[in-house]
Amino acid sequence: MTEKELWKEFVAKNNIDGCEYEAWSFGAEADSLAKLVVNGEKTATASAYSLYELENAPLPKVGEYNIILDSKDEAVCITQTKKVYVTPFHAVTAEHAYKEGEGDKSLAFWRKVHEDFFTECLAEVNLKFSPDMQVVCEEFEVVYKS
Repeated sequence: MTEKELWKEFVAKNNIDGCEYEAWSFGAEADSLAKLVVNGEKTATASAYSLYELENAPLPKVGEYNIILDSKDEAVCITQTKKVYVTPFHAVTAEHAYKEGEGDKSLAFWRKVHEDFFTECLAEVNLKFSPDMQVVCEEFEVVYKS
């Protein structure tokens, strides 16, 4: 199902008018991470704050809707943002790591995977990873599945 088809179905069933959404896929492993979201195991994500700054993009906002896409740009679900905060990478908590739902859900796993991911993403724009770098942490819940 396309993002537009899923959104049309969602707003019709929930009598929602005037809302907008963002559609995106998780960078590293779009299919497996989307599946974790649909299954309720992944209720959080994190991104590099410096990439928002570089693109002059607004941070996610509480209440926003997001359509999660798989690697083929097919819509798998709609989430709604429940919490957003910015914190240094080294201060991300075990609770947040668990909510991200990846691997063994430990903070050690989260740090390893995210350090590698952020290092790669930042290198593409000539920036470097640092444990002191700011991270945008977002928590969400699934409000509709395809």
